[in-house]
Amino acid sequence: MTLTELQKRLAADPRPVLLHVLPEEIFEAKRLAGSLNACVYEMVFPERVKELVPDPSAPLIVYGAGGGSLDAKTAADILRATGYGAVECFEGGLDALAAAGLPLEGSGEMSECAIPTDGTYAVNIDESVIRWTGRNLFNHHSGTVSLAKGRLGIEGGKLVSAAFEIAMDTIACEDLTDAAMNRLLIQHLETTDFFDVTGHPVATFTSTACDPIEGATPGRPNFLLRGVFTLRGIAREIEFPIVAAAQGSRLTGQAQISLNRTVFGSRYGSGRFFRFSGNTSSMI
Repeated sequence: MTLTELQKRLAADPRPVLLHVLPEEIFEAKRLAGSLNACVYEMVFPERVKELVPDPSAPLIVYGAGGGSLDAKTAADILRATGYGAVECFEGGLDALAAAGLPLEGSGEMSECAIPTDGTYAVNIDESVIRWTGRNLFNHHSGTVSLAKGRLGIEGGKLVSAAFEIAMDTIACEDLTDAAMNRLLIQHLETTDFFDVTGHPVATFTSTACDPIEGATPGRPNFLLRGVFTLRGIAREIEFPIVAAAQGSRLTGQAQISLNRTVFGSRYGSGRFFRFSGNTSSMI
């Protein structure tokens, strides 16, 4: 549907239902007059639309951000699949409406990415999760280990530093359901064969550089974090991409890191150092 076609449809009688399919805060900032709101990013989107528009034969026009975003098209596909037979999609969205200078309701305050306040942020360890997977060609185990403390530094609205401490004595396995085997694995991981938890109960990471990734889109890695990771008292330089975002005064981040345990002195059963061990590769 083009902008001209949208204007004609809105001038018709009866007027179709306008459905804004972005999050509520975007709806409150910018919307066409008379629009209803149901966020396509929420699992309850179909149920929400049924509450707002109980008649599946009602003519519907859905719109979202525009600019190539798939929100409106996805919403239209979902609604057609759930029985709405008169759904049209205005893919130009808010971008096309703003470019055409059409009047929009709302506060006008809209930002895709919140800018965090400069300063040092303490990590909420109760809401933080570290998941691990140990693997070789023939087997793998997975579980968790707790974050002991952490901090992030923000300058100029950007992440500039990070430091974390990991409590290695909290390591737990989630995939072994046999209690005895689970306990045996954890006891083995705590020995000098693996992480020497008694001698080195804490692993640390301290950043040395944090570079923005150019062209990163929301939800994709937007910073490359470099720094020193210390495990079993052995320090090694590592780098990994992270996703960092802000919501008001709250920061959140996510990363996936692959480590070769042998460079930190944990060589047990590794095919790199033991012939006929059965483990041609051993990573954690």
